[in-house]
Amino acid sequence: MTSDRSPRNEPSTLPAHVKYDIDEMPPVGEAILLALQHVMVMMASNVTIPIILATAIGATTGETVFLVQVALFAAGLTTLIQTIGIGPVGARLPVVQGTSFGFLVVSIPLARDYGLAAVLGGALFAGFVKFALGFSLRWLRNLFPPLVSGIVVLVIGIGLLPTGMLLFAGGNGAEDFGSWENLGLASLVLVVLLLAYRFGRGIIASASVLVSLVVGYLVAIALGKVDFTPVADASWFAFPTPLEFGMDFPAAAFIAMGAMAIAVSIETIGDLSAITKAGAGREVTDRELAGGVMGDGAATSIAALFSALPNTTFGQNVGLVALTGVMSRHVVSICAGFLIALGLVPKLAAVITVMPAAVLGGAAVVMFGMLLGAGIQLLSECRLDRHDLIVIAASIGVGQGFAAVPAAAEVMPESLRVLMISGILPAALIAVVLNLARPAPEVGAAFVDVDTALPETVRRPDRQ
Repeated sequence: MTSDRSPRNEPSTLPAHVKYDIDEMPPVGEAILLALQHVMVMMASNVTIPIILATAIGATTGETVFLVQVALFAAGLTTLIQTIGIGPVGARLPVVQGTSFGFLVVSIPLARDYGLAAVLGGALFAGFVKFALGFSLRWLRNLFPPLVSGIVVLVIGIGLLPTGMLLFAGGNGAEDFGSWENLGLASLVLVVLLLAYRFGRGIIASASVLVSLVVGYLVAIALGKVDFTPVADASWFAFPTPLEFGMDFPAAAFIAMGAMAIAVSIETIGDLSAITKAGAGREVTDRELAGGVMGDGAATSIAALFSALPNTTFGQNVGLVALTGVMSRHVVSICAGFLIALGLVPKLAAVITVMPAAVLGGAAVVMFGMLLGAGIQLLSECRLDRHDLIVIAASIGVGQGFAAVPAAAEVMPESLRVLMISGILPAALIAVVLNLARPAPEVGAAFVDVDTALPETVRRPDRQ
């Protein structure tokens, strides 16, 4: 993490692949296409979560449609908080907000035991917790040096890979999951994306994800894999009513949602670190980091007021920025405008939501993989010694161990189990603690720089 004196827009500090910097505005036509690309990338995750919750609690069709609508509307509204900012709130980076998967695992049992109003009351509190954490980050910044941030980003990327492959194979629970048709469709999208990115010029290269998704969507329609019934049934206009389901505040909601808010905030820190490192070739500044986490908190509370589930930064859109090199926050502001419009015009939203999961999966595996690359890039800039390797090994080993084998946490209380199997919280906690417990060389600690063990011909130039 760097101070606010870090350069934001010096051309010499930008990676060669960056096409538009944070405050640059592409031509209007190009900006619209780039914004639509962000919308399509985040759409599946954003609408799937409220559908899963609605199904789990036995919500009516009307309630399910409303939850999807407010998820879109809230995502657009809160994305503007991040891209434009309000005072110290908001990262002013190309950050897309959306409904958080992390909160889903605690929302379902809360909704079943206490009702949806308790989920929304807990979400309002979770927003305050995130905001307080973001406000304190200036004093806690030493807890998240590049080593810790790199580990968090790496764990986020690893954790998202199974989700990408589930989409690639047709979507979790699909009757034709893993069929040749789904694998072929996802592979087509992947190949088109790579070809457009490698050989395309101008907007074709920048919007390679959008190009691949459109091609995949059209092929899916030709194959008869798209059911347009939801589009016909959707209304043309509907304004989301605040506090539609009311709010309740049981202690269980405060504990579960508050604890998950901490875990999700750590994920946000990783996303913000990844977007500046992969997209702009620098570390995130103190102001951006604090503003982004506070923006995440404000977004979660605002979403709760509109009866939407908690919001957070979307890793797949971070991967998209890293892939395309388009860092313009104005592009994401246009994306926010589209999301608000989709939330007001459900019929338009339905056109995107009926896109087959395999089409999205073909692009998702690349974008989730880009987060892995961003984490590796952060770690590669650290002058790793033996203790750093222990930090990386222990934090990723334990964190991803619980994520890969959730049954290992079955004996834990439910609220703690949910946090442990996220993978992010245990990895971050171990990384922070071990980094703070770094042994001092003068007291005899084994503190051998791994780079010095390499032959001189292969050492990094700065270590010759």
